[in-house]
Amino acid sequence: MQLSTKPYKTLLKLFPLYLALTLTQACGYQFRGADKPGKEGFQSLAIPLIQSTSSSLGFEGDFTSIIREEFASRSKIPMLPREKASVVLIGKVSEIRTNPLSYDTFLNTVDDEEIKYSVTNKRWLEIELDAKLIDRVGGKTLWHDKNMAERAAFEVSADPLSNRYNQKKALQEIARRLAKRVYLKTMDRF
Repeated sequence: MQLSTKPYKTLLKLFPLYLALTLTQACGYQFRGADKPGKEGFQSLAIPLIQSTSSSLGFEGDFTSIIREEFASRSKIPMLPREKASVVLIGKVSEIRTNPLSYDTFLNTVDDEEIKYSVTNKRWLEIELDAKLIDRVGGKTLWHDKNMAERAAFEVSADPLSNRYNQKKALQEIARRLAKRVYLKTMDRF
């Protein structure tokens, strides 16, 4: 009578997986999703209105909404008012700049003289964010980044309404990128 070796071969193939699972459980290491902080983390979050030192006001509400949406869509952490949350995310736009990116060059004749001039057709919008996460009860700063910077390009034309719209779209793109960075920085700490 001959015994089959097939069950032993299957067990031998599964042994490395069994060993890996046993070792990770034995050492106390646990896998944690990026949607929630660990045991030492926080239970709730407040994200008050992002402040700005810029003279071009009015974007703070959009900026704050985009950051709140990032946390709401990717985590299970409840968002509460500042007075009730365990941690508070405080953000301040410390700088907003626009710089020329590209130009259209024109040639005109004035008084029989050819004059060459350039007009900006695309600009960079650059935003610097100072953000920190604070333990509301203890007042301890959990993380602080003074120079989170992002930029995006936008089209410029002779139409001021179109320019304003394009700049707003660039600002929203920057806010989404910064929101992802703030989210990852917050969740990686726990």
